[in-house]
Amino acid sequence: ANRSRRVVKLPAGSTTEPEYELTDEPWHLIADLFPETPVGPKGGRPVVASRPCVEGILWMLRSGARWKDLPKYFPSTTTCWRRHKQWSESGIWEKAWARLARLLDRQGRVKHVEAIADGTFSLQKKGKKVGKTKRGKGTKIMVLTDAAGLPLGIDTASASPHEVTLVEPLIEKRVLRRKPRRLIYDAAADSDPLRQRLKRRGIDLICPHRRNRRKAHTQDGRKLRRYRRRWKVERSISWLQDFRRLVTRYEHYAHLFHGFVQLACLIVVLGRF
Repeated sequence: ANRSRRVVKLPAGSTTEPEYELTDEPWHLIADLFPETPVGPKGGRPVVASRPCVEGILWMLRSGARWKDLPKYFPSTTTCWRRHKQWSESGIWEKAWARLARLLDRQGRVKHVEAIADGTFSLQKKGKKVGKTKRGKGTKIMVLTDAAGLPLGIDTASASPHEVTLVEPLIEKRVLRRKPRRLIYDAAADSDPLRQRLKRRGIDLICPHRRNRRKAHTQDGRKLRRYRRRWKVERSISWLQDFRRLVTRYEHYAHLFHGFVQLACLIVVLGRF
């Protein structure tokens, strides 16, 4: 039988309770994606409201602390962890991120024609999507932005495979459907087969050749002038690394770490409103 559930809110007026990081206006843009459990006619176990849980998960993302160190003014550690698991598995973080990106797109603030991509490394010893590198074991975070550095796609993978193999899966992880006509990447993507595959899809890969390249040069030097804009994706990665939980991966389960990366992108996009 369905049990009635009451929504428990954090006590107001506490001197130790901080203000919400998500203010009312941006929260209302995505609040319906986090539905509250309806109150039933019978008594039952109370359910914590979604917004305090989002704030608790966001605190974990920013601080990089252990789950048991979650401050007492947030819902319990177990509640916040379960909500993060639930929302990561159901794609709620990605849906909220995509909704905000679409709102910016309708305002003409997304530059689709050109995309910039790069990868970064997160240390981790055990778990899925963990691979060996010269820097140690870890997970690679691939980031795709528009021409202005707005995050439009992310992917997480083992750190072992070369980035050439991760570029095409990253393009498929875009939260907006419109495809870029140009993709700027560093010399790690210098691969003629990759250039040809992307060209067949209508995407022009712009990246410098490696210094040790022996084949004839195929990159148009005039187009390579656009490469100077690659700093914008590096800036976006630095924004993501402000969230300490992404610098070192603590989640054993890869999909929970992936959910944290999506939440970080959501917060970065919220900053445009």
